[in-house]
Amino acid sequence: MRLTLVPHPGFPPKLVRDVEVQIEWHEQRAIWLEYCVYGAEALVLPAPAEPRRADELWKTTCFELFCTKPDREGYFEFNFSPSFEWAAYAFNGYRSGQRELPAQPPEIEISSELGEHFFLAAEPWPPDLVCDAAKLALSAVIEEKDGTKSYWALIHPDQEKPDFHHPDGFILELPALA
Repeated sequence: MRLTLVPHPGFPPKLVRDVEVQIEWHEQRAIWLEYCVYGAEALVLPAPAEPRRADELWKTTCFELFCTKPDREGYFEFNFSPSFEWAAYAFNGYRSGQRELPAQPPEIEISSELGEHFFLAAEPWPPDLVCDAAKLALSAVIEEKDGTKSYWALIHPDQEKPDFHHPDGFILELPALA
């Protein structure tokens, strides 16, 4: 399934044109995300690092996944950086009770196409948290070389400020796996 993210109206990009996400999930209880940024020659990409857990990845170019179940107040957040750093958090409720989610390092791959397209693919771990979720929110923070930051999501429920944690942003429904 290919989805297009939209920039928050209060934080438009300058040179980045589009952000898309290809999402696949399999009966082996695995999920694969591939983010594609069009106009990637303008991107700020953090320097490559050893794959490790890190906080505040959202301060520069970063790709995110949020997931929950309709009968659950809490949710999970996964962050994937082009540096190969990552984060995984669990929340009890809207922006409350944040704690590190015990998780193995996700598989992260990056590539670019003549500087025009940038790709980041990731497989969140543990996959059961995502595959068993009923609703997802996909998002990206994009920093451009001139300092412009844009915030991309499937939908922006808060038109005043970007808020990827907003409960109304969890709009992608995954069908149940057998």
